[in-house]
Amino acid sequence: MIRKQEKAILTLPTMSSGEYEAAVAAFIRNRGVTRCPTACLVRTQASVSAADRAALEQYEARREQARRTHLTATKLLGVLLLQSNENCLVAAENEADRHPSIPQ
Repeated sequence: MIRKQEKAILTLPTMSSGEYEAAVAAFIRNRGVTRCPTACLVRTQASVSAADRAALEQYEARREQARRTHLTATKLLGVLLLQSNENCLVAAENEADRHPSIPQ
């Protein structure tokens, strides 16, 4: 089967390397971009201030405390649910013992 030739949707004019560099420089000037976004994937060479490091440590400590609190509450809830379930079973057994005519 022969395919019908399709027209190109859009052809962009090519830029010379000088035009490209000028366009990139204009973009950086206008947008205030100071580095390539992919630079965020790699550690920077900048030094972090002591105040920022301390703030990060405090933030991490608060997050860890919140995580532990949540974990403890979840465990406690599980224990309470198990106890409640056991109490329901015991109550049902006691009720069945008091009324032997009720099928189990």
